[in-house]
Amino acid sequence: MAAVLPIHYPRSLLRAFNVLPIEVWGPPQIDAGLGAAHLQAYVCSIVRNALAFLLSGGLEVTDLIVVPHACDSLQGLGSILIDFIQPRQDVLPLYLPRGNGERHIGYLIDELRAMYERLSKTTQRAPGDDELMASIQREETADEFLAELHQQRGKLTTYDFYRLIRAREYLPAEGFIELAQDILKQQGASRTAGIPIVFSGIVPEPMSLLQSITEAGGEVVADDLACCGRRLYPPGTSKDPFRRMAERLLGVPPDPTLGSPISARLEHLLGMVKKGEAKGVVFYSVKFCEPELFDLPMLRDGLQEAGVPSLTIEVDLSDPLSHQARTRIEAFLEMIA
Repeated sequence: MAAVLPIHYPRSLLRAFNVLPIEVWGPPQIDAGLGAAHLQAYVCSIVRNALAFLLSGGLEVTDLIVVPHACDSLQGLGSILIDFIQPRQDVLPLYLPRGNGERHIGYLIDELRAMYERLSKTTQRAPGDDELMASIQREETADEFLAELHQQRGKLTTYDFYRLIRAREYLPAEGFIELAQDILKQQGASRTAGIPIVFSGIVPEPMSLLQSITEAGGEVVADDLACCGRRLYPPGTSKDPFRRMAERLLGVPPDPTLGSPISARLEHLLGMVKKGEAKGVVFYSVKFCEPELFDLPMLRDGLQEAGVPSLTIEVDLSDPLSHQARTRIEAFLEMIA
């Protein structure tokens, strides 16, 4: 089992080595003191809480820790784990390119091959191309069902929908496929929706905020969340497993952690607003998340120019959802209704 930090990583490569990835998005609402002792005060709560969780023994069930370079804070965490704290588990960094051109794909292929060598050394296994392709195709099938769930939200409440799709963070592909098939079979006509909004940010924690949106009369019709909508990986085409994995990882919707232009993100958000007939966008940001904060002013200006109202809420994952945040959500929904 591998504990995997955000955001993008090769699930299929880990599964080819019989390693089950379990994602660590914080976790929220834990005692972050152990992590804070090793990090600057301006490091985001996802990294701080993850380190605290590790040091408190929360990851003892895992055999590996995968740390993608999604941002400077996560890269710093990888360096701390490799050079200073040195946990029992092997630590595998993954340096993602900032772009999706041919040279970026080539760079990522080299990174994936290096990870293959590390995994082979750790597990004493060496899956061949056939095994890799079988694992890739299994993950592609799971991601096709994930995309279908995003398209057909049906009768699920916002809270239940995100509980469902976030199961992709820890279920093996075959388990998620079975779950998605069962849900899609049960889906009927869409339930009466509330005020439609698009949700953007990193992770919807605490999940009670989704219930608060519904209670306030809102409905999330699409999202640009790092843990959800930004990870709708397209199916691959290459017959080379490493290239196929690289193409899939870089084929996602615009993401600031992959160097996507702000203009591409704005166009993507406006497309979701139009398709979902949304009346506004809520940016739900983790404090000190630099990739998000750098884009936010220009995104909000672009939305305003297009006549789309937006709201920004900043949170620390260690805190419960505040009354202030609930009130601001209620006021925003009332304004755009």
